[in-house]
Amino acid sequence: MKRRIHISKINENTAVCFDTGLDPRAFARTKMSQSLVEKGYVVSPDGSHEVWKAAGVSETNGLMRVWGPMFAGERLDLLIEDTDSVVKDSSLTQQNALGAVVSWIRAKMFLGETQTALNPGAAFVSKNGVFFAPEHLSNRCLFIEGIELDRFNCPDLLGFDAAAFCAGLMLYKILSKSHPYPTAEIYQDMREGIFLPVHLAAPELNKKLSDLIQAALYLPVEKKRTSKSGADILTEFLGILMNAKGECVDISSVFTPMSSDKKIQAEKEKKSYLFRQNSITGTKRFVMRNKHLMIGMGLGFLFVLFVVFSMTRSNSQRPTTAGMSSDTVIFAYYDAFSSLNHTFMESCIMGADRSDINAAASFFAVVKARQAYEFSSEARIIPARVWLELGGQLPAPDVFGVTNLTTVQLAGSEYEDMIIYRAEYLLWSPMDDYARSRTDVLTLRKDRRKNWRITEILRTER
Repeated sequence: MKRRIHISKINENTAVCFDTGLDPRAFARTKMSQSLVEKGYVVSPDGSHEVWKAAGVSETNGLMRVWGPMFAGERLDLLIEDTDSVVKDSSLTQQNALGAVVSWIRAKMFLGETQTALNPGAAFVSKNGVFFAPEHLSNRCLFIEGIELDRFNCPDLLGFDAAAFCAGLMLYKILSKSHPYPTAEIYQDMREGIFLPVHLAAPELNKKLSDLIQAALYLPVEKKRTSKSGADILTEFLGILMNAKGECVDISSVFTPMSSDKKIQAEKEKKSYLFRQNSITGTKRFVMRNKHLMIGMGLGFLFVLFVVFSMTRSNSQRPTTAGMSSDTVIFAYYDAFSSLNHTFMESCIMGADRSDINAAASFFAVVKARQAYEFSSEARIIPARVWLELGGQLPAPDVFGVTNLTTVQLAGSEYEDMIIYRAEYLLWSPMDDYARSRTDVLTLRKDRRKNWRITEILRTER
């Protein structure tokens, strides 16, 4: 991979170079020339520091390169990446990376609140000190180099808190050989504290150092943040990782070997934790991403439940022919017809002709409409039976219903599944000036609840 921040020769002199990847026109349009006055810093081991500024711009292969005073050192991000190598000596690369991070932390502490680039790719480390490249310029180069600028930094933190978080993350990576935030949702993981705890990622790591790294990674998480500030954490890192001579300790000193059984147990605990965390986090984020859809589905489900409940309740409250004998069903049917009780008529019918029900429902609708229109609660249709009991005087323009009803059983019995009756009656209607004489042959059968219901009506009229 081509490194956009590197050491190269300019006019026979060695310099720190920043390849912007921009042609002269794009360089001017994006105002990258302002990077020439952007400050970098070189921090010496004794704590003294000096400002670094770009010395010039040159064109190389048609692209603009910013360069400045030489600093002989190695890029911190590359030292950390070396810990993943299976070719190089693992303990040596870890030791080199650890020493570089310790130097980086010291330099940050020496600079205090002075703002410098946090990304490890913008820092060069050597025995002679640490070089922090200009932030804007280095970020431009790292971006086109393909370096993920957010892998070691949380955008929600500032000052020592930001530096402590970055230091904790680098130490986690070096000592556990894994990144705490491997997913694409890295910002969200940082803010929610979603990572494998240090004691599971590196079970043999010194507990005090393990807890300190954990505290650093919890700095962006309000609910999990400890009482330690970023400055406290950086100071304690140096207290653990530096010896009395001011040098980085041997990396082996921060680990305590574990027995095979404990290693196996730690690995089981790690797998169990990851499974739980992935399940909970995955479910939580799925819900958050789809909350509007799920709210809609929930409301839809509640609506369906309401409809089903209403229908069930309505069905449970509907009248039935339970407990009635077959002839009682017939008398109740014609009485309901006279009183326009089409709901009860429905309960008497099971497959028979519905013309009576339709007629009763139509008259019922007419009555209700007239009551609403005339603002009156008086019934405008008089049941024929009531009219007859009151004397039955003619003409009868508002009378409707059945009178003179007689029934004769033709076949079957109450103990069989079918019974047939003949019903003879007079039908009075506001539509006619006289009563119609009807003869109905009704077949009744028992439904699944053993209630008698009318299954067929054969009618003759004169």
